[in-house]
Amino acid sequence: MSVSISRQHWQALLLELASAQRQRHLLTYRALIERLQLPTPAMQTLAAALEHLAGLDARADRPLRSALVISQGASRLPRTGFFECVSLLERFSGPADGVAAASWHAAEVARVFEFSYPEEL
Repeated sequence: MSVSISRQHWQALLLELASAQRQRHLLTYRALIERLQLPTPAMQTLAAALEHLAGLDARADRPLRSALVISQGASRLPRTGFFECVSLLERFSGPADGVAAASWHAAEVARVFEFSYPEEL
């Protein structure tokens, strides 16, 4: 199944991530789905959009803005699919749970907070 995000939702996603970056805070997948009012299948759509954005950021040699989106569970880390994606992008290698993932994620979030992204809208 192929999922895509509308241009309006894509631009809203970029704005939400830019706001989170400026405020130096993280967003949960659920909060982002609700703010963007994504239609069903919302989680698959959001995951595909975040993976696409990670690819764009990686190709431009930028910190991955998709790292700002985390699960609301106790781990406070992105979902397993995020780590699979960043492994394919050769940004991280190792298990998606545990100390190495948490440490890499914390460092990537810090890089995102410090980076100046170009205006894309």
